[in-house]
Parts: sequence; structure tokens; C-alpha cells
Amino acid sequence: MATAVSDTSATKVTEHSVSVAAPPADVYRLVADVSAWPQVFGPTVHVEVLQEADPERGGEQTLRIWATAEGRVKAWTSRRVLDPAARTVVFRQVVSAPPVASMGGEWRVEEQSDGTTRVVLLHDYRAVGDDPEAEALIARAVDRNSNAELAALKNAAELGANGDELRMTFSDSETVHGDAADVYAFLARAELWPERLPHVARLDLAEEEGGVQRMDMDTRSPDGSLHNTTSIRVLFEDRREIVYKQLRVPVAMSGHTGRWEIETLGDGTVRATSWHTVTLDPEGIRSALGPDATVGEARDLVRGALGGNSSTTLRHARRFAEEARART
Repeated sequence: MATAVSDTSATKVTEHSVSVAAPPADVYRLVADVSAWPQVFGPTVHVEVLQEADPERGGEQTLRIWATAEGRVKAWTSRRVLDPAARTVVFRQVVSAPPVASMGGEWRVEEQSDGTTRVVLLHDYRAVGDDPEAEALIARAVDRNSNAELAALKNAAELGANGDELRMTFSDSETVHGDAADVYAFLARAELWPERLPHVARLDLAEEEGGVQRMDMDTRSPDGSLHNTTSIRVLFEDRREIVYKQLRVPVAMSGHTGRWEIETLGDGTVRATSWHTVTLDPEGIRSALGPDATVGEARDLVRGALGGNSSTTLRHARRFAEEARART
């Protein structure tokens, strides 16, 4: 992995690159498909597409991105121009988060003569007020995140077809004869879960700006053992939805993102659904379950464990909302 930095007046320009043993079309697809970014890229917490580009012809795309940088969660709006023929993606932050005054760059996916792919990630940025301390902070974040993203992209692309087997998405739902606001309140007030949910032994919650929560949670397995996870959640109260990403995952996983969503059904009931997307780690599977463990066995265990906890949470949320309605 290579890194280069140059200085043009107050604008700083960086270049990071990596060699990937995968076809350029596959690598470009991972760069272009932002729906998979929270699973592929460690710093990316959540991405929402505000304006979609044509996947075949490319064009302009507008995104809202939440990502970690220097221990904080930053959110910004970016505009991207996708060119599938040239395998480039040019991006520019429309609304940046301080201390960034402006940020842009380009992904270049280049086919090499030896059959490998070279990925170049360019950034140009300025700090608010051209403050040297802010510039140093941004430089560290860009360098750390760029190297992390390129390493993750390399890993995901080189998995090839195995990547589809290692990723799984599933959901569990409850129909609630109660109000959507009460279901949402139960899920949003996670600091109360240790006294409300039998499988949550401890939970520390910290609130940040923009509806961001950090959770450090110990959950209790059926055998009594405790498992620690740390997560970042983004709350969307207006649409009764909570998205999250686990930063610390069990050993058999390399990524875990999820979503709580609440739909009003129109007959006086609501549907509360828990979604999970998990990427399994082959080495972690063997470490956790033994050298002969299969991906299929790991999928079943993860589905049972995560689905079991989610279903328990949904049942308690249903009871909370239905009891609240009964009192009115």
C-alpha cells in the first residue's frame, strides 16, 4: 500500500493506492455499490442514497454518509460522478462537517498488465480557517481511513465468489397493537435495556449530536456467558427507524450492521422489524467453532443467536407499547 502527500497553497492533496488480486470490474463494483460500504469499510457506519445514478451508464449520485474519524462520528453529504467505462468515481462533499471546510477526491480502478488491479484513492481538502491543528487532524483521519478502506476493499474483492456465501441478511418482526411512537421509544431508550431485557446484562450509552448513540453492551447467552459488543447507532425519529453498526463483533464475524424499522399498518397496528446483515470471517469461524466447522454451520449459529436476541427485544417492545395503549 502506497501513500503520497502534496501541498498546493491551503489545499492538501493525498494519494493512497493498493494492488488487488481481482478483476477490475469486480473491484469497481465494490466502490460503486454504496449499499455494501458499512459491511466492507470499517469507518463507514451508514450510507443513504439521496439521488441514484444509473448503475450501467453512471452519472451523478448524491449520498448522506456517517463515518468514524478520530474517534468521532461525522456526517456529511457528498455528490459522486460514476463512470463505469473509465472505472472512476469522482466525489465532492456538498456539506462538510467541521473542521473540514472542503473535501473531494477520486477513486481510480486500473487494470494492470499482470492481471491484478491497482486502486488509487485521491483526496483534496481544506480545513476551516486553514487552521494548522485542524489540518493535522484531518490529515491523520484521511490517512487512517484511506488505508483502512483500501485494505478492506482488497480483502473483499479477493474473496471473490466466496464473499456471497459469507454474507447474510435476515429479519424478524412483531405485529404490535400499540402506537409506533411507543415502540420507537422502547428501542431508542437503550440505556434502559438492562432493566427491561433479560439478555442485556450491562449497557453504557453516550449521546452525540445528530441523533448518534454509542453503545457498549454485555449480552448474556443461554449458557450464562457474557459477550461484549460496541456499536454506533443513528436514530431517525421522524421515520421511526434506527440503524446501527457494531464496531466490536464476535470472533466469527468480520462485520455486522442492522436496522430497527417501525411501519404503521393502517388497521391500528404497527409492524416492528429487526434487520441484520452479517459478514462472516472464515478464520474466525475455525477459531470459534473448530477447524472442521463449515460456513453453513456458522450461518445457522449466527442466525439463531442474533435472531433470538432481536425477537426477545421485539416481544418486550410490543408488550411495552400495548401496555401503554391500555393505560390510555
